[in-house]
Amino acid sequence: MLDKVRKLLAKAEDPACTPQEAEALTAKAAALIAKYGIDQALLDAREERHQAVGNRLVELAAPYLREKAYLLHVVAAALRCRSIRLERRTADGLRVSVHLFGFESDVAGVELLFASLLVQAARGMLREAVPDGQQAAAWRRSWLIGFGSAVQQRFAAAAAQAEEPAAPGTALVLADRERAVDLAVEAEYPNVRAGRRRRLSGGGFEAGSAAGQRADLGAVRVGTTTKAEVTARS
Repeated sequence: MLDKVRKLLAKAEDPACTPQEAEALTAKAAALIAKYGIDQALLDAREERHQAVGNRLVELAAPYLREKAYLLHVVAAALRCRSIRLERRTADGLRVSVHLFGFESDVAGVELLFASLLVQAARGMLREAVPDGQQAAAWRRSWLIGFGSAVQQRFAAAAAQAEEPAAPGTALVLADRERAVDLAVEAEYPNVRAGRRRRLSGGGFEAGSAAGQRADLGAVRVGTTTKAEVTARS
């Protein structure tokens, strides 16, 4: 299943792929990832197999570290995982990593989809010229937040308007797994705090949001709220 997902996302990342084709491929890949994780959870429950919650430390590459961490948080939350952003200052500057917690099938799906969305975001951002009078780095930071916000809306719309009814017992199985993930996070980070609210002044939110719409993860389209100044929690 995951090999099929990899092939779909590789096609979506191809520069020759149109935005519409990339949208369709990414949507199909996201649906397969979600279904794979749920099917695995139900199989484990039926066979009374106990899986421990796994964790993975993802080191992010500059630039736009906090904006990339926000996108990873969005993907992780949508695929039943938790993410903790870690920051440290070194002689070379800021380093940001994200500690993912979740069951293996879910964490693997998060890594696959996040990597593909990063490629698509980078390609989309570089296609758009920074408007005159805008500071390039600030504009691109807000562009990435807009992109991540649109992706988050896609996930929310797909979850709210899923057409197929869940199999009996699915909600209970997933709730148990969610609680197990929460306990693993609490054991590792007992004093974790919510990230501080950031106010970004760049004007790229609308353009990034439009690009996130094109990187659709589901069939349902919903509107977005645009802001001159973007407030993001990442």
